[in-house]
Amino acid sequence: MTTPPLTLDDVRAAAARLRDRVYRTPVVTSQAFDDASGHTVFFKCENLQRAGSFKIRGALNKLLTLTDEERGRGVVAFSSGNHAQAIALAGQVLEVPRVIVMPSDAPSVKKIATEGYGGEVILYDRDREDREAIGRRLAQERGLTLIPPYDHPHIIAGQGTAARELLQETGPLDVLFVPCGGGGLLSGSALAARALAPACTVIGVEPAAGDDATRSFRTRQLQTVHNPQTVADGARTPSLGSLTFPLVLEHVSDMTTVDDAALLRTMFYLWERLKLVVEPTGALGAAAALEGSTPIRGARVGVILSGGNVDLGQVAAWRAGM
Repeated sequence: MTTPPLTLDDVRAAAARLRDRVYRTPVVTSQAFDDASGHTVFFKCENLQRAGSFKIRGALNKLLTLTDEERGRGVVAFSSGNHAQAIALAGQVLEVPRVIVMPSDAPSVKKIATEGYGGEVILYDRDREDREAIGRRLAQERGLTLIPPYDHPHIIAGQGTAARELLQETGPLDVLFVPCGGGGLLSGSALAARALAPACTVIGVEPAAGDDATRSFRTRQLQTVHNPQTVADGARTPSLGSLTFPLVLEHVSDMTTVDDAALLRTMFYLWERLKLVVEPTGALGAAAALEGSTPIRGARVGVILSGGNVDLGQVAAWRAGM
């Protein structure tokens, strides 16, 4: 069965479902960041969202569409951390049993939080095992509904509500930087931005070590990467999805990458100068705005800070490696 094309109406419907269930996160500005970047920058602070990232938007939007029977049987998800926490919390709110497949090397803060929200965590070795295969097996064995981290219409529409809120508050932007892993946030945000601010240049940002989406965008053929070694653990996805890839091609203006050194410099800058605790993946867009080349000098720039779930035990190692 062919999935109908997603439109702004899907994002609006998601926003209606999520009203009073997720935070309308603040939009923050910083004169210091503006001076350093040469732009007027508006940060959408999804690091302050419930469960610490934008992921709760898609997770709740999807779970709210389940039938009573599906909710009773429960759900299964696979994630390196933020989708895991989001599904665990969404399931807690809606009283849906949930099983979460997480890599054994996921940040401990994310594993602890997922368990704290009541999720049953099953660990796997990302070097030797296939998380999607594990998720499908558990869904079949236990009668669970599989909730993918990004490649689902309700997930994409839910994530797009973050950009919709940003544009509602700021008005039209010249450029919008969005972190990219599997493309759920990027495709949903680009869809919303294209409808609400057609002149806005939407740029997806990946870690340089995991540049599969950038290569896919350039070649217009789906590219993959295996277990990229980057501090941006939320962007260590193997590829864009069958739904997010065509949406990225249709609505995204450009893709770019930042290396881990630039990513950590920007992350600590956000911590120290803006007092915003952002995880490495969450700082991807900010790093591109601060250290990358923005198409329009002096632009009005939107940046989605996608998450703030930092493993403090890793901070000293990150500092030492800079």
